[in-house]
Amino acid sequence: MIKEPKVSVEKKAARKPVVRRKPTQTAKSGGRKTVKAKSSTPKKQTQPRKLSDAAHYALMALGALIFVVGFYYFFIRPYSYRWKPCYGMKAYGVCLPYGYAVHGIDVSHHQDEIDWRALKTVQYAQFPIRFVFIKATEGGDFKDKAFDYNFAEADSTHFIRGAYHFYNPNTDPVKQADFFIDNVKLKAGDLPPVLDIEKKPKDVAKLKRDLLVWLNRVEKHYKVKPILYTSYKFKNKYLSDSVFNTYPYWIAHYYVDSVRYEGEWKFWQHTDVGTMPGISEQVDLNVFNGSMSDLLELTIKD
Repeated sequence: MIKEPKVSVEKKAARKPVVRRKPTQTAKSGGRKTVKAKSSTPKKQTQPRKLSDAAHYALMALGALIFVVGFYYFFIRPYSYRWKPCYGMKAYGVCLPYGYAVHGIDVSHHQDEIDWRALKTVQYAQFPIRFVFIKATEGGDFKDKAFDYNFAEADSTHFIRGAYHFYNPNTDPVKQADFFIDNVKLKAGDLPPVLDIEKKPKDVAKLKRDLLVWLNRVEKHYKVKPILYTSYKFKNKYLSDSVFNTYPYWIAHYYVDSVRYEGEWKFWQHTDVGTMPGISEQVDLNVFNGSMSDLLELTIKD
């Protein structure tokens, strides 16, 4: 048996074939393969196309215009009457409606404590305040905390006074009527009781039936037809039935030169930003649609 000659470890390692890595990318150049160098510059990402400066400014201008128009329509236009020049009678911080001789106010605890001695001076002003409506009750269990004081002081300072109830459509009308009757003692010379209805109803037919329950019950007790207070929009939308037109109507319509309501009315609440001596807060101002003798004729008789 022929033995192969021993080969040293070093020689075996030398015989080991060398494995060459193939270039990942090649390019032919003159028949020889060459390695293509990798570019160090990153690939450009596709950028969204930007608006031109002209289009950008046009969109900004359009947005600003929409904001200005919306702000004027909702926040300035409804109250623009406040800043109109007053060419007629100006008193109590506002321009008074033209053509009315009998003026009045309405108050509640929102006017804080009223100095009735100071307020009495407006009875002798150029445009004297003759009557005062005072909030008495609300719903079936809320009595205005200033009512007793205001009602007594209005009488002692010789204003023609009236009391009103703020109606809650979600409370039983009999309960509301009885609560008002229990808390308001009217006498000869006072104005008829007032039903203040402002809350939008869920069921219009039910509201109408319930209001008539309140009105009939109160009329039966005081022996006089109550006054119905609401805005002209509310009246036209919810109380357009002829039966409600038989009640003396006190209309709320602010910041206008004249009442837009076409039906008959007795009182007009024309602003909520009046100022009066003896009252620290702003107050609602009203006019009566008639003479002083007409107002006295409307009051409760013996």
